[in-house]
Amino acid sequence: MIDTKLFNTLKERGLLYQCTDEEALAKLLSSGEKISLYEGTDPTMDSLHIGHCVPYCILRRFQQAGHKVYLLMGGATACIGDPSGRNEARQVMGKDIIATNIAKIKDTLKIFLDFEGENKAEIVNNADWFSGYDYIDFMREVGVHFNINEMLSNEIYANRIKEGGLSFFELGYMPMQAYDFVHLNKTKGCKLEWGGADQWGNIAAGVKLARKLNFADGGKREMIGATNPLLLTPEGKKMGKTEKGAIWIDKDKISAYDFYQGVYQTPDACVEMMFALFTDLPMEEIRGLVAGDIVKAKKRLCFEITKFVRGEEDAILAQNMSENLFTQGGDNAPEFELALDENGINICDLLATTKLCSSKSDARRMIEGGAISVKGEKIGDIALIVTPADFENGSLLLKKGKKNFIKVVLK
Repeated sequence: MIDTKLFNTLKERGLLYQCTDEEALAKLLSSGEKISLYEGTDPTMDSLHIGHCVPYCILRRFQQAGHKVYLLMGGATACIGDPSGRNEARQVMGKDIIATNIAKIKDTLKIFLDFEGENKAEIVNNADWFSGYDYIDFMREVGVHFNINEMLSNEIYANRIKEGGLSFFELGYMPMQAYDFVHLNKTKGCKLEWGGADQWGNIAAGVKLARKLNFADGGKREMIGATNPLLLTPEGKKMGKTEKGAIWIDKDKISAYDFYQGVYQTPDACVEMMFALFTDLPMEEIRGLVAGDIVKAKKRLCFEITKFVRGEEDAILAQNMSENLFTQGGDNAPEFELALDENGINICDLLATTKLCSSKSDARRMIEGGAISVKGEKIGDIALIVTPADFENGSLLLKKGKKNFIKVVLK
């Protein structure tokens, strides 16, 4: 059953920003027809931060509405690198690294999309169709439809031109991404490409290429491009990173507390959109929260997003730790129950198990940097074994930095 109210939902929640044909999109989504759509990502890293995930929150709504979702991993385009908004060329990546990144990103995407069942999301890789595409054939069939003057006037290349470093290599990115849309329209029936507003030029180029091909060969390709607004900081930078670093989605890259606190740093102007994206709360309720106590609204936002991305247990833990942020001595620190035999547990394992650190490697870095205290004393030995004898009255206070506490309690 297709949800014919999806277009209205996207508009009400402020998730549709640009569209090559908004009237056609409204008609398509209200028709009851099941459509196929895709979003493209270049796997330049092995993980995603929260700013990357805006389109996936929206694709999730498409899948829940009954539509078929494809995720394009740019195994080929990542070899060039998207020049959008860049002051310098991206580092050329090896194909083996790209393949590894794709595998890891897929695990992260399972938070947002269902990869099982009758209407499962599917991953495709543009390396599969570009690897056998002869360069001369591509230029004759696709490149001929691109005007260099028009390309150079696009803001995608603006920074690279300003710096005087745009290469022919980078210039090939737009035709390749535009062809992705044409190929997926032909092979998967994709009528819609979705992406962030910074990808508007590339997305629009795909629709324009389809129109030119229709004129050239009499085809009937029906293709629409749309974008969501970007989450921006007050300085105009894309949100997803804080002063402490990226708000990673993967649990092994960031602790529950740091994730929660990273979300808390969301600029006030972005709070409403973050609610609209990551939660299903009605917009009337969201606007009421934001118009009231913004601090209270942010705390609710932090809990809801942490619960969605990491699970309720992490959300409760992070919330408790945050509420005790300024507790001196950790008297009211959140508790973590632990079953421990006489052989004890390695300190790095303990820090990772309690989630005071995101992983054992993170724990080692924290210890070596002098950021971990046990019973009020800094430790520097990553091989330290904590045994039941170290517990006083059945509890042990762990501290990370100046403000992060957790009390480990023996079961």
